[in-house]
Amino acid sequence: MAGHSKWANIKHRKGRQDAKRGQLFAKLAKAIEVAAREGGGNPEFNPTLATAVDKAKSADMPNDNIDRAVKRGTGEVEGALYEEMYYEGYGPGGVALYVHILTDNRNRAASDVRSAFTRHNSNLGEPGSVGYLFSQKGMILANGSEEDVMLTALDAGAEDIREAGEGMFEVVTDPSDLKEVRDALSSSGIGIENAEVTQLPSTLVPVEEGDAKKLLRLIDALDDLDDVQEVYSNYDIDDTVMEKVLAEV
Repeated sequence: MAGHSKWANIKHRKGRQDAKRGQLFAKLAKAIEVAAREGGGNPEFNPTLATAVDKAKSADMPNDNIDRAVKRGTGEVEGALYEEMYYEGYGPGGVALYVHILTDNRNRAASDVRSAFTRHNSNLGEPGSVGYLFSQKGMILANGSEEDVMLTALDAGAEDIREAGEGMFEVVTDPSDLKEVRDALSSSGIGIENAEVTQLPSTLVPVEEGDAKKLLRLIDALDDLDDVQEVYSNYDIDDTVMEKVLAEV
């Protein structure tokens, strides 16, 4: 996976979101609510909720906020009803963008996403235009020796392990196996930087520095929207270029 890695993408997103903690907590709470509504409020029997709660805790979201979000999802506390959808399009450099939405106002979400694409000279596509390029997978970013990560992850049911640089490895799983593989790695003393259900691209598009700046500005603009949960893309930006661009956008 030359140049681009999920780790680089996560570093980029974390750096932006850490500066907007209130907005990040609101998005995490929304994901917890939806997971609890669809699969119940017990993380032991709801892997999607368990992953959402773990993600919230890793962002230092207060336990009271997490508990309230679960109760809103199960109906113990009144809350909004969120609709899940995806918007699809192409950004600078011909990169595919698959935008995950949770919203209580479909018209607002559509208007905001369309406006972001238009402002950044990009094209919002029809449903199905890029979705076929992505597959839902579990993704764990693990920090340890290559041998330990590979043996432990594969024994626990991982599908693939990829080197991600800086001593990190991307462990790919079926979404239903994410928790089991993550727990096996953690129990073996392997550090876990991040674990989530994500959308992985089947192909990557190389992006030069000029387009990379424009692309990351568009991704930031989409991330800033309250209804946007995640922005998935298939960009391949060289790590050196990525570091330079992140310092400028």
